[in-house]
Amino acid sequence: MRTCIVWLRNDLRLRDNPALYQAAREFDEVVPVFIWAPEEERAWKPGGAQCWWLHHSLHSLKQDLESKGSRLIIRSGEGAPTLTALAEETGATSVFWNRRHVPALDTRDANIAEELERLNIETGSFEGRLLHDPDAIETTSGGPYHVYTPFWRKFNKLLDETLAATPPLPAADLKDRAPASWPESSAISALGLLPEARDGTDWAAGLRRMWTPGEEAGHTRLAHFLDELLNDYDTARDRPDLDGTSRLSPYLHHGELSPRQVWNAVQETSNGSLGEGAETFLKEIVWREFSYHLLHHYPETTTNPLKDKFANFPWEEDADALARWQQGRTGYPIIDAGMRQLYEVGWMHNRVRMIVASFLTKDLLIPWQHGARWFWDTLVDGDLASNTMGWQWAAGCGADAQPFFRIFNPVTQGQRHDPDGAYVKRYVPELADLPVEHLHAPWEAPAEVLRNANVKLGDTYPEPVVDHSEAREQALEAYERIK
Repeated sequence: MRTCIVWLRNDLRLRDNPALYQAAREFDEVVPVFIWAPEEERAWKPGGAQCWWLHHSLHSLKQDLESKGSRLIIRSGEGAPTLTALAEETGATSVFWNRRHVPALDTRDANIAEELERLNIETGSFEGRLLHDPDAIETTSGGPYHVYTPFWRKFNKLLDETLAATPPLPAADLKDRAPASWPESSAISALGLLPEARDGTDWAAGLRRMWTPGEEAGHTRLAHFLDELLNDYDTARDRPDLDGTSRLSPYLHHGELSPRQVWNAVQETSNGSLGEGAETFLKEIVWREFSYHLLHHYPETTTNPLKDKFANFPWEEDADALARWQQGRTGYPIIDAGMRQLYEVGWMHNRVRMIVASFLTKDLLIPWQHGARWFWDTLVDGDLASNTMGWQWAAGCGADAQPFFRIFNPVTQGQRHDPDGAYVKRYVPELADLPVEHLHAPWEAPAEVLRNANVKLGDTYPEPVVDHSEAREQALEAYERIK
């Protein structure tokens, strides 16, 4: 009997899982295993919200595997010795996995493959996280892309030649692939992934209300998006008060959906004729691919700016202002709504992500790395490539970034994208009775209007942490120093 271990990581699904599918085709016995080894991710161990999602996703995958006559083996510890020990226990001659495309983990995986092959254990790695090979798309001069639009054009050309011929794989056929005896497994609860209560509060209550992790839940959300939201996506995606975005990012990050499944589903729904909503959405899938392209070629950008001149930018360290931003107490309602949404449900609307990032880096002049770290710990979809590129884009120091001198006005951004005030009133309830014409700049409201709305600035709701006009001038002066 030939046995293969399938090492599952951020690919927690049965369908379109190349490593699992190929193992089930080639081997008599398949042993799926998840190894909890956060130390091997070095500086980017999964944040608290990601761990909450992972706990529930593992439970979902465990049930799905058991329904197919298989199991999920849970282990903790370093990857190489854990896999070696498991191979000895099961008699496995091969270990398969899907690539992660995270620099530290790519190096780790290469070392593990070398170690296993020294022990005559075959290894196989497969592509299940991206639609493209980051080394396969090059500029005409042979280097990586720095600008999205030409990357999109090149990506589309190659995609027509490859993706159309490779539809998503069906679920792995695990019938009769169970080993004669299963190795021991830890309980998922033993991994300690669920967060402890903070200040006596149930920190994960909002996450449970909003999200259902797991492969089936991901497909349910995808179907809802395709049926109800796709056609209007190009306009509705900028309205945080509406359910207008896909909300597929955590399912993609944890691998409960593959980008190939999403891409093909949009194409099939569009019947070969993409509307503006579908095309806009697919371009954002490719934006995700672009972020991995950049991380692959510039792994240092998780902490260092891509544009060298920003290494000398005169950022300011202001612990109080940073805390007010993190807690949603800046005095700017659209900023505070976004930051409170993030803390409550582990996710933030993408338009608001851009607004709060601009505010931190340009109004407060706080280093973008602090924002990236906070997002990493609080987002259920905390993805190293997307998080890194998003923050460098907002700070003006990354590839195809928004120029630093373009500074979002948080008042006009709120008025434009939350015109009825529903988003702000949902997450900043102390302003719920304020008329919408004053909602996004309560400090400009007449005293009588504030009294009638039970708003006392500096008491029930904070005064602005900075004056935006003054902060904008200071940001532009700081930028002049590095130009």
